[in-house]
Amino acid sequence: MTAGLFAAIDATWPAAARHRTGAFVVREGQGGGKRVSAASAEGDWGGADIDAAIARHHALQQAPLFMIRPGEDRLDAALAARGLALVDPVVVLAAPLATLADARPPPITAFCLWPPLSIMADIWAAGDIGPDRMAVMARAAPPRAAVLGRVEDRAAGAGFIAVHAGIAMLHAFYILPHLRRRGLARRMLHEAAHWASGQGAQTLALQVTRANLGAIALYQGAGLAEVAGYHYRLAAGAVA
Repeated sequence: MTAGLFAAIDATWPAAARHRTGAFVVREGQGGGKRVSAASAEGDWGGADIDAAIARHHALQQAPLFMIRPGEDRLDAALAARGLALVDPVVVLAAPLATLADARPPPITAFCLWPPLSIMADIWAAGDIGPDRMAVMARAAPPRAAVLGRVEDRAAGAGFIAVHAGIAMLHAFYILPHLRRRGLARRMLHEAAHWASGQGAQTLALQVTRANLGAIALYQGAGLAEVAGYHYRLAAGAVA
């Protein structure tokens, strides 16, 4: 399942371009964040392949950044030896849609639609999810949807969901801070699951940084469980 999850992450949150460079694929992010700007190993690699990937990052005017997935301990050690720092450990959580899709939220509290409404762009902007990340959403192939959540008769949360090979990946999930702790996150999750079930998906998955303990607890309370993890290695002193 792990390989399928990472394929779904790539497909539902796609880079602007993917550059095969030796044994690596270097993603061109164009400001869309680490997931779409990292290099990942796609075969047997050596030191020259790492050098080539770093050079490709520089050619793209990106900080040298590598995604380290499960089982890539040797690559992790090689990058650490070159001085690349470990950043942003991430946990991937997932659940069968059958455990989530039946609990549809009350009317007028959550919707799935496409394209996103302008108010959703405002909500995302409050969470530092700006035009470059919205461009990532626009690149994702259908089926895809924006998830709008409402509290007290006002828009309060936004998320993005897309389906690849039976896995519905939820991205850019953000609720305005002053409207949290009112049950909206769970309602939006259930609405997203209901939509994904209608698209033929069997699994709902998402990623969150391990440092975000509150979000992890919320998702686990909703029935999602940890199924994988990854982190990045970033060139010393660089910002990605």
